[in-house]
Amino acid sequence: MKKVQLERTLQSLDPIADPTAASEQYPTPAGIAAELVYFGAGRGDIAGRSVVDLGCGNGILAIAAKLLGAGRVLGIDSDSKALAVARRNSARAGVEVEWVRRTVDGFHEPFDTVVMNPPFGAQTRKADRPFLDAAIASGRVAYTFLNPASEEFVRRRIEASGGSITDRLEYAFPIAHLFPFHRDELRTIAVLLFRFEVAKD
Repeated sequence: MKKVQLERTLQSLDPIADPTAASEQYPTPAGIAAELVYFGAGRGDIAGRSVVDLGCGNGILAIAAKLLGAGRVLGIDSDSKALAVARRNSARAGVEVEWVRRTVDGFHEPFDTVVMNPPFGAQTRKADRPFLDAAIASGRVAYTFLNPASEEFVRRRIEASGGSITDRLEYAFPIAHLFPFHRDELRTIAVLLFRFEVAKD
């Protein structure tokens, strides 16, 4: 599937209708989701690989991975409403993804690749840490978006685990007016993407 076709398919997916601020349920833009998964495919991390999407939301990253030929794909989220949307979206896209309701706390099931757009901790301090820990525990390779202000902390945590960051990409995320505390109809924020490899025995 060409990237433009992938992006078009991802644009057709339903968003979470009533996102919660506390969980920082900001949607991953279709174009950026397509870029992440296409980049991962180019690195050999998607096609034929087992992939887990931590905090999957509407399922966009998990579905994108499956559309590009991933093997087993699992999406995890603690929000049952988000998972209902993800199930509808995977059915619409014609792909088979496992959807499981649970938190990421203590998750360590082995997967080849982790993809995630976790909360940045803007509403709940340290909300990003369980996601990073789960990615380190479960994946051989992980792709994570992060707040640039957290870059050094994330880097240190990855390196302390024996992992190594192989790629650092920069994106501009459009944020629509979703919550009462948003002042602008649309604003853009800087977001980083890390690809990191995890040391495994």
